[in-house]
Amino acid sequence: MRWWHIAPVLALELELFPEDAWSAGMFWSELAEAHPGGTRHYTVAVTPDGAVVGYAGLMVVGGDGDVQTIAVDGRHQGTGLGAALLTDLVREAARRGCADLLLEVRVDNTRAQRLYERFGFEPVGIRRGYYQPAGIDALVMRLDLAAAPVDHAAPADHAAPAAPAAAPEDLDEPAGHPRPDVKKDTPHG
Repeated sequence: MRWWHIAPVLALELELFPEDAWSAGMFWSELAEAHPGGTRHYTVAVTPDGAVVGYAGLMVVGGDGDVQTIAVDGRHQGTGLGAALLTDLVREAARRGCADLLLEVRVDNTRAQRLYERFGFEPVGIRRGYYQPAGIDALVMRLDLAAAPVDHAAPADHAAPAAPAAAPEDLDEPAGHPRPDVKKDTPHG
């Protein structure tokens, strides 16, 4: 994910998570740490025409990994794109030496929970009222990366597609798009 993806990612964020969407400033703060040696890793999935249809983020601090976010456009859910994005995060966490990978998921989001379970994540606790302002609880899940071979980062029953409908974007900067002034909000945890 690069700075020019923030606007389309934010639009997708607001569509998918209207009650507890991240702000543009939060994404700017996350991307400020997504550099070699930084604590973040963010990726986007785009269609051949450049539309952002998914994104995912990872935080690694001191060998501890945490899935910050993962989202797939509703029109692309069920295509394996979520599994491909999660595979990227799991592999990056392993590459950075994490022993465990944690995440929070809404207790009412059973579809996402099933995806995480297929990857080997197991429930370890509940964070009461975590998702605000609705006050929805979060299920905390953990993946033991030492016990889960990185080669099987995609779930055994649903391998990530070799050529997904959308591919991770890996450009330095789009032609003709000068970098805008950057304003940062306080980072979130």
